[in-house]
Amino acid sequence: MSKTATVALAPSNSLFARFMAAVDRFLMASAEISNHNGDLPRFGL
Repeated sequence: MSKTATVALAPSNSLFARFMAAVDRFLMASAEISNHNGDLPRFGL
């Protein structure tokens, strides 16, 4: 179970918002994998 809380926001259909959401999902998945491996996640692009 995740230790972070999520807030449901109204979905935005703009292309930029969808792109940023995809980048956010990628970075969060990368941080979660690093956490499972015992490494410190690298934040940013």
